[in-house]
Amino acid sequence: MIYGQGTRLILRQLIFFEIIQLFQLPSESFAIVKKVQDYYFKKAKQENYPARSIYKLEEAQQKHHFIKPGDKVLDLGCHPGSWSLYAAKISGGNGSVVGVDLQKTHIVPPSGSGRIEFICADIFDDDFIPFLSSKIPFQIVVSDLAPKTTGHKFSDHLKSIELSRCALAIASQSLARGGHFYCKVFQGEDFPDFVNEVRHYFKNTKIVKPKSSRVESREVFVLGLEFKGTE
Repeated sequence: MIYGQGTRLILRQLIFFEIIQLFQLPSESFAIVKKVQDYYFKKAKQENYPARSIYKLEEAQQKHHFIKPGDKVLDLGCHPGSWSLYAAKISGGNGSVVGVDLQKTHIVPPSGSGRIEFICADIFDDDFIPFLSSKIPFQIVVSDLAPKTTGHKFSDHLKSIELSRCALAIASQSLARGGHFYCKVFQGEDFPDFVNEVRHYFKNTKIVKPKSSRVESREVFVLGLEFKGTE
């Protein structure tokens, strides 16, 4: 990925760090944040999900109802498997989920859920889409992909955008017309451009900030509804 000349990069960093100041929480708020985190962690454990991230998908599903019974779902960045389990539950016995991650994932869905196939693969590999072609089309593509964070928020944002654009490219090549796309992305300078890219492919685009997402986190989710196709 090309970021431009050094001077331009520095200017972009300065602008971005000014934006960051608007999202900083007062110290007394962190106790509340920790309480919320603990609540969702315990809830996930009680409901037999491997991670609290399940509720970032569940909240959007309960509001927008984009996963339907019988749907075939592609879950990018699926490890440790919470989103795949939930998608399989909603799609039901006539549905199915293909989960993809760099880490090996193995979870058996409960009775009545859709079938789950886990694939250990790199979505940036040139042969990923050809490999996926036998499983296309999907009605739903979801992405919880995130970079290994460095603490440098500008750099982490750029890496997140790169992952999100790759997820969008995969969705554009694997979704059935009328399908839906739900993708995690870190907010930052390039975020508006990414939202516009999603709008190009979908009739309706929404920005979602689940309650289960940390208040201080810059992660949000972009929901693209009703895929228009690429023609």
